[in-house]
Amino acid sequence: MKGILVMAYGGPRSLDEVEAYYTHIRRGRSPSKEQMDDLLARYKAIGGKSPLLETTEKQAAGLERALGPEGPRVYAGMKHSPPFVADVVRRASSEGVTELLCIVLAPHYSKMSTVGYAKAVDEAKASLARKLDVTFVESWYDNPGLISMWAGRVKEAARTAGDDASLVFSAHSLPERTIREGDPYRDQLLATSRLVAEKLAWSDWSFAFQSQSKTGEPWLGPDILDHLQALYEKGKRRFISAPIGFVSDHLEILYDLDIECREWAEKRGAELVRCRSPNGSSEMIAALAGIVRQNGFA
Repeated sequence: MKGILVMAYGGPRSLDEVEAYYTHIRRGRSPSKEQMDDLLARYKAIGGKSPLLETTEKQAAGLERALGPEGPRVYAGMKHSPPFVADVVRRASSEGVTELLCIVLAPHYSKMSTVGYAKAVDEAKASLARKLDVTFVESWYDNPGLISMWAGRVKEAARTAGDDASLVFSAHSLPERTIREGDPYRDQLLATSRLVAEKLAWSDWSFAFQSQSKTGEPWLGPDILDHLQALYEKGKRRFISAPIGFVSDHLEILYDLDIECREWAEKRGAELVRCRSPNGSSEMIAALAGIVRQNGFA
């Protein structure tokens, strides 16, 4: 029996879960009081929780419906919060799944992120009593459905910001050393940005990183706030934010872009319109269904 596992980063479902979530990210090291105070303030500002689990479950349910009643069962697993990926793999096996297609809900490959999902799947697979054949999708940055979806999102934003606004693509930053070690993450992000811009024939576009962590080492830049400021100093006043590194709303979207970047714009009298996240949209489900069919699971 075939099954599909869609995987996302995870997030706290309430303020009470923030510490456990970040302790898991930090491999068992609890955040300091200063870090906790900052984290709690950020989550309070977006409503007291992350919507990521709920969104991922909706994406899984939507994909299962799209694949039809005779199609494979679709599961949702999280990397850093329940339901954990390994637990979901074991559940799928117990329910009779013998072939599992694993899709990370982050289209761009990075060793720091993607390998962690694969490791969780492999560790669970090794503990199973029955055989499980796993197909792991490492990246889907040039998926036609993904490109069309983001092109549509930019067009929609342009109805407010204008089709001559500066288009700024963004994604989560990573330590610079990952690129020196040969990670394709930045190249894939730029490729997606270029494909979307070309589909729209949009010449005024650029790329920035966001959501750096404070680890004491250099991270990939330019940071989006610094980048927006540089564009502002060149006379730009209207911007479209297209966070192509993400497919769902969570802290990095709802706080880093919707609060921090919009505050930056408001203070300068600039206009910043963020593209809607794919979330559980029909376009997102169609893109995922295309991946499933491409890999022979439907």
